[in-house]
Amino acid sequence: MTHYPSVKAVSVGILLTVLSLSTIVYADITKAQGLIKGRNGPAVILQTSDSPSLIVLLTDSTEVGQIQGVLKVRRKNMSMAALIPGLAIQVEGTYNDQNQLVAKSIKFKGEDLERAKSIQAGMHETQTRARQNTEELQKHNVELQTQNKALTKHQEELTAQQQTLATNKEALEQAVARFGQLDDYYILGETTVYFGNGKIDIEPKYKPELLELAAKAKTIHAYMIEIKGYASSVGSVSLNQKLSEDRANNVANLLIQQGHIPLTNLLAPGAMGESQSSGDDKTAEAQAENRRVVVRILQNKGIAGL
Repeated sequence: MTHYPSVKAVSVGILLTVLSLSTIVYADITKAQGLIKGRNGPAVILQTSDSPSLIVLLTDSTEVGQIQGVLKVRRKNMSMAALIPGLAIQVEGTYNDQNQLVAKSIKFKGEDLERAKSIQAGMHETQTRARQNTEELQKHNVELQTQNKALTKHQEELTAQQQTLATNKEALEQAVARFGQLDDYYILGETTVYFGNGKIDIEPKYKPELLELAAKAKTIHAYMIEIKGYASSVGSVSLNQKLSEDRANNVANLLIQQGHIPLTNLLAPGAMGESQSSGDDKTAEAQAENRRVVVRILQNKGIAGL
């Protein structure tokens, strides 16, 4: 005789199985609550009491709602865009293999959303001010760099001017040193014209020498011609002075008229008389030596230095 389980026993077994499965499913559901620290696409970074950075993943099936009413039992569906940093939320979901909480539902209070919005507004203002301050600092830095470049250029110009002044000063000092030697001359050419006793006329044999001297002088920069006349001690002092003067003047006239030497290039002819006779003036040879005019081409040492 076959025995079949009673209907009552089968019903009890099914009920126990359902309750067991419900318990398993219920055990997989995890709840978490905390503050949203940030968003990165579908990932919400949640700061909880247990974790500073719990990753909550949003899916297309995640339900987002705002709790309403005095008893907080009514729910208003909200967009995921409401999940902003600073918002306190309650999450229900399950963990995936990466230990991320896949959100089935997310709830938050209306006052928490308003508070988060206020925080976001304050942060936006702070960020705006910080950005403006950064831009102003960058602008100020650019202006400072421009001013530094201008100062550097100005300093370079001052340095160049100082160098120029130093160079000019050195050149001036050298020029002063050269012009301080105005009494010192280079002798670049010389010839001597001799005269007979009591004579002042130039003998023809000396004229080519004088004209050759004049031609040479014209090739020298800033030349001067010095003419000094001498006399022997024969005769009175006044006569000898007159003779030396006339001899020097005649040589000067020849250089001007035939040698075409400008008067400005002649030093005033000097009449030395017998005061600077050379050697022993007692003999006829010495006296003939003293009856002379010495002509020299001079160049000032200071001028030559230029």
